[in-house]
Amino acid sequence: MPAVTLITGAASGIGEAAVRLYAGRGHRVVAVDVDEAGLARLDALDGVVTLAGDVADEATNTGAVALALDRFGRLDAAVLNAGIGGAGPLESPGAIERFDRLFAVNVRSVALGIRAVVPALRAVGGGAIVATASVSGLRGDPGTWGYNATKAAVINLVRAAAVDYAAQRIRINAIAPGLTDTALTAGHLDTPALIERIPLHRWAGPDEQAEVLWFLTSPAASYITGVTVPVDGGLSANGGILPPPSGR
Repeated sequence: MPAVTLITGAASGIGEAAVRLYAGRGHRVVAVDVDEAGLARLDALDGVVTLAGDVADEATNTGAVALALDRFGRLDAAVLNAGIGGAGPLESPGAIERFDRLFAVNVRSVALGIRAVVPALRAVGGGAIVATASVSGLRGDPGTWGYNATKAAVINLVRAAAVDYAAQRIRINAIAPGLTDTALTAGHLDTPALIERIPLHRWAGPDEQAEVLWFLTSPAASYITGVTVPVDGGLSANGGILPPPSGR
C-alpha cells in the first residue's frame, strides 16, 4: 500500500517541490495551501489531492487529515511547510498586528498540524512529521525580528514535541533552509553580498530542500527525532566575522 503524506504550503516553492517529489516517488499526497490558483497546478499529478485553506485555522488541519483518511485510508507522514515573511520594523505602525499573523502562520500552524496528524499516525503504528524552520531561527538577522522569532519558536516546538511523542513511534524533526529560490526571496537572488556569505556560493533550489524533507520522513531516518537540520550551503557554519573563501 502506498504511503500517504500531508504537505502544507504546497502551492509554491519548497512545498510544491516536495509535492512533486513525493508524488513522483509513489506517495499519495494531500496538498494544502491558501493559494487555490497555485494548488490547481498540482491537481493533474497522479495520487495528489488538494485542499484550499488557511493552516492557521484548526479546521483546515483537521480537514486535511480527514481528507487523507477518506481518500487514501491512512496517513504516514506530514510536512508542515507553510510559512510567510514580514512584520517590518518593530516600532512601525501595525508591526505587532503583522507579527500576530506571522506567528499564526509560522508557529500556530505547526502546533495545529502536529495536533491534527498525531492520531492518524498513531493509528498506523507511528510515522514522521517534519516542519520547515529557517536558519533565521538559529541566529539574528537585521530587520527581520518577527520572522526570526517565529522560526526559532518552530525549532523549539519541534524539540519538545519530539520528546513527547517519541515513545509512540512518531518522529518529529525540522529543516532550517538557508537562502532558497522561492517567492519569499524573490528579488534577492542576484545580490552579491548574500551569495558571498554562503560557503557554497549559491542559493539552494527548492528541490534540494525537498530531498531533505524526504529523507527525514523516510525509514532511512528512523533513529532521528527532535533535530533541526540546516540545509543552507554552510551559511550557519560561518561565524560571520570573516567572509568564507571565494572559491575562485
